[in-house]
Amino acid sequence: MDNKFVMSQKANIFFAKRLSADVVYKIANLEGIAITFENTVNILNDVNVENLKPSEICKVLDLTGAWKFILENINRPVSLIFLQELHKIIAKTEAGTDFEYSQLGSLRTGDVLISGTSWRPKIPDAKKLSAELMEILKIGNPTERAITIMLWIMRKQPFIDGNKRIAIMTGNKILIQNGNGILSVPVELDDRFKTMLIKFYETGDMQPLKEWIYDNCIDGVNSPQ
Repeated sequence: MDNKFVMSQKANIFFAKRLSADVVYKIANLEGIAITFENTVNILNDVNVENLKPSEICKVLDLTGAWKFILENINRPVSLIFLQELHKIIAKTEAGTDFEYSQLGSLRTGDVLISGTSWRPKIPDAKKLSAELMEILKIGNPTERAITIMLWIMRKQPFIDGNKRIAIMTGNKILIQNGNGILSVPVELDDRFKTMLIKFYETGDMQPLKEWIYDNCIDGVNSPQ
């Protein structure tokens, strides 16, 4: 797998900051929040919006906080601790309502249900997760590494909630760190992505989805190093 885009880290961070609203808008819609791009921009600019629940607005703000976190920690190594810290940011709105506060930033200790399939991920084991994560991080090509780690997190479901959001943010951290663009699922392709994701959950074969993401979900520019 080749890198679709090549730029300096500084240029990619600039690109990521300019696309903050777009990335948050796409992830929010993937999570079932029916928000427009205009309303996303308004929320990020502290402007009141209508037709959204306060909890939905808070989730959008949590996504914004997570995006800021990865950009501020762009050269920090990805580890299980990094993912746990990201979970504390990205899922804090759900804490106290969808799950206990004590589970925020902690690996789940019980089963989770996944819509659209009877398949269930195993309860995570910290040592095994760390070992698998370290193997993924050895993948030489940053774009392939980013997509692989994203799909790995989604299928492992290490946390009680927020796994897709954490996965996309982590994939983006790797891309941006290496100057290889931005990863987000276009809103008009949400259904196709979810259908392919379910098949990946059930089969464990990520190759078809990896190729689809490469073709449809990575944006960027090529600029001199």
